[in-house]
Amino acid sequence: MDFLIDGSLGMGALALLFVALLMALSFEFANGFHDTANAVATVIYTHSLSPTQAVIWSGAWNFLGVLVSSGAVAFGIVALLPLELVLHVGSDAGFAMIFAILLSAILWNVGTWYLGLPASSSHTLIGSIVGVGLTNSLVSGIRFGEGVNWGKLDQTIIALVTSPLIGFVATALLLLLVKILIRNPALYRAPEGKAPPPLWIRSILVLTCTGVSFAHGSNDGQKGMGLIMLVLVGLVPAAFALQLATPVDRLQTIAATAQAAQPILDKAPSAVGLLDSALADEHISHFLTTGRPDAHTLPSLAFINARIVRAMASTKSLHDLTTGQRTRLRRDVYLMDAGIAKLVETGAVVGADAANLRELRARLLPLTDYIPLWVKIAVAVALGLGTMVGWKRIVVTIGEKIGRSHLTYAQGATAELVTMSTIGLADVVGLPVSTTHILSSGIAGAMFANHSGLQAATLRNIVLAWVLTIPACMILGSVLFASILFVILRLFG
Repeated sequence: MDFLIDGSLGMGALALLFVALLMALSFEFANGFHDTANAVATVIYTHSLSPTQAVIWSGAWNFLGVLVSSGAVAFGIVALLPLELVLHVGSDAGFAMIFAILLSAILWNVGTWYLGLPASSSHTLIGSIVGVGLTNSLVSGIRFGEGVNWGKLDQTIIALVTSPLIGFVATALLLLLVKILIRNPALYRAPEGKAPPPLWIRSILVLTCTGVSFAHGSNDGQKGMGLIMLVLVGLVPAAFALQLATPVDRLQTIAATAQAAQPILDKAPSAVGLLDSALADEHISHFLTTGRPDAHTLPSLAFINARIVRAMASTKSLHDLTTGQRTRLRRDVYLMDAGIAKLVETGAVVGADAANLRELRARLLPLTDYIPLWVKIAVAVALGLGTMVGWKRIVVTIGEKIGRSHLTYAQGATAELVTMSTIGLADVVGLPVSTTHILSSGIAGAMFANHSGLQAATLRNIVLAWVLTIPACMILGSVLFASILFVILRLFG
């Protein structure tokens, strides 16, 4: 945090940094109070915990979930952003992108919370990102839609669409299985009065509440982290473009791995002499947006890889690199990582060559894909505090308005167990999924399997919110991006 006191940032840049960080943490705060119901509705409506106990307990486990998160989801979100803006995140358009995404996500989250609708924070981000990407392609003069990472977006949308189906079906089947295996009638009765359930049932419900809270923190907490890192890289590249604490021996290993991969990339050497830095970047950017390799792809990656080898060979510590060199190396790592992933995905390289290039990716990524501890703590605090306020509106929807009868102990436990498991798996593979969608659909699945009846009006409103979130946030993100970019250019251009 030396940049705060060493004078390297002017007052304008410091103010921009403060506002951007405040917005990112506000998004996580809103995410916390919007999604709290996913964890606490079942323990509140089964009287396993009082509302105060539930939100404090959930907030604490959300906090811990953020702290131990891997960062995979954070950089999965970054991979969805328009490539040109990620590579030039410090530009006017780069800052407009970040502000537009955060502001549109906050507005939609707060709006749906006010209406008591359990909408998805993940969907708000995805819609905003697509809206920004489409508008950027218009204002940049490139082919419409070319700035959107459609391949990564497809994977994410599939995960977001299938997760509610998994929640509904898996919870229904699990409840039916539990009914066969556990014959205790108390498990399938609605709570009587304000009395807490039997200790063993209460323990299960608190445990599943804990698991959902922890999993929510570890997945949803990362979404703001990726955007915070982009802010820091754009405004303070000297400190955050690279993981400066990378040990010397690891730098040497990266250099050796990159050198070993060079012959694989040099298999089309005739075009290398025609390249310069800008042209190589342009060819790879085009490949990443179209997904179609051509005669320039391997030579361009070879050119970029050679640039990485030279950078690694010329320094014993990343601290020795200038700010410009650190920014250049970060871009090279990003292009190599995404380029190799796309080559392997399209089958352009196979077998041992693919394995060697995947090893190079694994060696390179820690240079750029890292989250400082203070960023994790700040996000954890924002998400944890958000969890402790504003929970009641959506808790009422989940606890009272999905099914026609009161939530039973078994229904609450099975829905949260499926939610916890699904989010945990998504966290491992680095996919952002919707906690809200999984649990809401899980409650509906449990009600359906138990023949408890479903409230059509509530389900219609929830599904409508789900369907509208992405297009509405696309429009919000698009309009805000254009507006913010216009203001920035007028004031500072």
